[in-house]
Amino acid sequence: MTDKIVAFSTCSTQDEALKIARRLLELRLAACVSISQPIRSLYHWQGAIQDDAEFMLVIKSRRDLVPQLAAALREVHSYTTPELVILPILDGLPDYLAWMDAELAPPPRPLA
Repeated sequence: MTDKIVAFSTCSTQDEALKIARRLLELRLAACVSISQPIRSLYHWQGAIQDDAEFMLVIKSRRDLVPQLAAALREVHSYTTPELVILPILDGLPDYLAWMDAELAPPPRPLA
């Protein structure tokens, strides 16, 4: 198992998806954010079934950055309750995992 993660989120517009992706990249909380074409999401919200077009963000990051990633997502996201689902990356190509490390904020240093 690695310390890398893939996080999923959705938003209502492509502009918002780009805004979120750029913010996470600027803060080095994501090494890469992939944005889908519109998807169709059906879900329960406030007592009714919703049927909306959304954009899926696939965010590649590291486990220790999840609290900061969640806080940054909440700051820029328009949804009252933004989706943030996190899955571990069990393994991957070593070169890709090393590239992720180089692009993400450095891990916290142990206290001396």
